[in-house]
Amino acid sequence: MRLSRRQIVSAAAAVAAAPIEAGGQTGTGSAAPSLDSLAKAKGRLGFGSFLNSFARDPAQTRGIPCDFDDIKAREVHLKECGIATAGVYWTWTRPNARDFIFYNSDRVIDWAEKQKLKIRGHNLVWLRFDRMPEWLNNYDFGPRPATEAERLLREHITTFCKRYGTRIFTWDVVNEAIDPHTGLVRDDAFHKRLGDAVVDIAFDAARQAAPHASLVYNDYMGWTEGSARHRDGVLKLLTRLKAQNIPVDMVGVQGHIGPGPIGDVVGNLSFDAGEQASLKSFLDAVTGMGHRLSITEFDIGETGLPPDNRARDEAHADITRRYLQFMLGYPQLDYIVAWGLVDHHSWLQTRNMREDGALKRPTLYDPNYEPKLMRQAIADALQSAPPGH
Repeated sequence: MRLSRRQIVSAAAAVAAAPIEAGGQTGTGSAAPSLDSLAKAKGRLGFGSFLNSFARDPAQTRGIPCDFDDIKAREVHLKECGIATAGVYWTWTRPNARDFIFYNSDRVIDWAEKQKLKIRGHNLVWLRFDRMPEWLNNYDFGPRPATEAERLLREHITTFCKRYGTRIFTWDVVNEAIDPHTGLVRDDAFHKRLGDAVVDIAFDAARQAAPHASLVYNDYMGWTEGSARHRDGVLKLLTRLKAQNIPVDMVGVQGHIGPGPIGDVVGNLSFDAGEQASLKSFLDAVTGMGHRLSITEFDIGETGLPPDNRARDEAHADITRRYLQFMLGYPQLDYIVAWGLVDHHSWLQTRNMREDGALKRPTLYDPNYEPKLMRQAIADALQSAPPGH
């Protein structure tokens, strides 16, 4: 049986009031309140971050281990967070059509459970050729390709939902289904065999295998004019899914600010009145359908500011405060999740590089594990937010 949001929030508020040292709470000492406790004090479900557990090629990461393998980064997570996002990407978990690799997801989920963190699962299907394993793109779906595609997709989703059960309170079921160029569902290996029904099948399989969980459609649509077709495409998809009673509970707004993965700008640092109006129109439509909201992958990937750290940090703090105050104006926004907490572990260090070669500063903590102005900006936004409900 799924708990209602009211039951979850009531439990979260009780936990927030208790002097617990781990799981995103502060103790009885003089330390500043954790971001998680500030979120819960406003009736939200909490604050969290993604924990990358995949050991990537050192040549691509400047020799720095993933943040889960960095004890100090995990300490920052425990200091600030009550939520952990665990990756279950096909590229990490499916070496072929028969086998599963659970190592990377198991170790994050096992650790997070011991620390009494709420756990998000990300993601059950990522509808992009370039984000799915090569074997799938070249897979022989046989004489009945639609039947085999549905079998393969349902098997994958059911396997992960059943393995982790109620340990996962919410799943990003479908990630980035809409092509921002066209506003249509991306034509990946599954879509070629199933059409738009690939989205329906994924949510249906997740609901059957994880009836307790909040099911999320997750995407990076932003507020700029260049994202208009993306926003419209997501709304058309959600409208169709609702009309067909497909179980989508929440829309995850990723919250990546800066250059997007296709060279557009997902969200710039200005966030002026016109851009706010564009985002408001989108969010009003989403919440008008009855969907909850979350920020699922917050970070800042700018490349054009001067290299001076203080100037960059001030600019990042300013957009962080304004963006989160805007988003928290929606009482339906349940939680905020960052895409990493410490600068040198960020995925953005290897994408859209700065021309001057300076280390990007996309997260809340610097490479010395010290809080930056962005961290205070998040705290300010949470403290000034209206109550969630």
